[in-house]
Amino acid sequence: MSFHKLSLKLVAATLLAGTALPAFAQDSVYVPLFTYRTGPFAGSGTPIADGMHDYLRMLNERDGGIGGVKLVLEECETGYDTKKGVECYESVKGKNPVVVNPWSTGITLPLIPRASVDKIPILSMAYGLSASARGDIFPWVFNPPATYWDGLSMIVKYIGEKEGGLDKLKGKKIGFLHLDASFGKEPLPLLQELAKQYGFEVALYPVAAQDMQNQSSQWLSARRDRPDYMIMWGWGSMNGAAIKEAVRSGYPMDKFYSVWWPGEDDARSGGAGAKGFKMLNWHAVGANFPAIQDIQKHVVDKGLSKAPKDKVGELLYNRGVYNSLLIAEGIATAQKLTGKKAVTGEDVRRGMENIKLDPARLKELGLEGFTDQLVLSCADHNGHRAAFMQEWDGTKWVKISNPIEPMTEQVRGQLEAAAKDYSEKNAGWPKRTEACDKAS
Repeated sequence: MSFHKLSLKLVAATLLAGTALPAFAQDSVYVPLFTYRTGPFAGSGTPIADGMHDYLRMLNERDGGIGGVKLVLEECETGYDTKKGVECYESVKGKNPVVVNPWSTGITLPLIPRASVDKIPILSMAYGLSASARGDIFPWVFNPPATYWDGLSMIVKYIGEKEGGLDKLKGKKIGFLHLDASFGKEPLPLLQELAKQYGFEVALYPVAAQDMQNQSSQWLSARRDRPDYMIMWGWGSMNGAAIKEAVRSGYPMDKFYSVWWPGEDDARSGGAGAKGFKMLNWHAVGANFPAIQDIQKHVVDKGLSKAPKDKVGELLYNRGVYNSLLIAEGIATAQKLTGKKAVTGEDVRRGMENIKLDPARLKELGLEGFTDQLVLSCADHNGHRAAFMQEWDGTKWVKISNPIEPMTEQVRGQLEAAAKDYSEKNAGWPKRTEACDKAS
């Protein structure tokens, strides 16, 4: 993949650039939010941006920030474009950000070599480079609560259970409809390994970014190939168009699965025929949580949010809330570890490694029952948490399964091989020198 070709010349160039002066007062914490409210990916990007912004803005309005320090929030529009994303990074790094959220696998990859040099942790929540879950090799990158490889293994595991066991997948054909970009290609190594292990055939249906809203050729091929199951790895307008095209072509919705990115509007695009479409998720949908009610009270009702009121609590809005929950916990934990209020990126990297979102903490934050426990550590920057399957019933998402654990053995093997491959192909990749806290 393209990220293997990244050169450490980039690291050297960044070192030569020197250290920028602080852009904000010492009694504040700067949190840039990379977003995309425009372009073909805006359908996914906008509600996530709203959720991210509104949770952090709520902390400012309700609590005066975190630990007595105000958060300085600034959005940078990337349009889900890698070049613009890197430009956003370059524009904010001199302002002493405590964390960067690329919100694109394509943007995340070129930022990975920069992170340790610039001392800015990268939070690529449930996306990005799966191997970066290895904190011993990627101390500045975090991708909780599950990697794309975890997600793929959960879907295959769930399908296997429906067939009566993973061994029953032998001879089956599983289609893989994916965005033809770094994000969509990320799960392919594990998919091919699982196909070999369990004896099923894989049919690939790549979708170019410019063709996301016109997938007739992919679904024509699917009608010819007749895959027993279809797994989607889509984003932006691709998801809604895929569901709509699947309905039009008569593909059975009870055989159509997705990783965790489609939202309600995507499912609605398929009309009544979309009923039965399934996807992974790891957090609640809805606004019946004290923290989200506080967002409504302190942010939405005061006109401080860009989100339409009826979108608060929808899936992708809550995904943004979850993302900012991790940011806030990283900052709060860093404050406890260091005794400082105005923490730095280096401090927040430590904070992220010591996140412990257990049920008691979630209740304290007003998010009891919103999501399952997440514990990160020095070695594990992901958590590899279970997800559940949910189904579109024609009007809303309905949880239909117990937690599905990832296939630990297969995922671990891929992570170890990919992390080793990355460090070897990026000659001189630095060994971790950052100390681990005892709690990690």
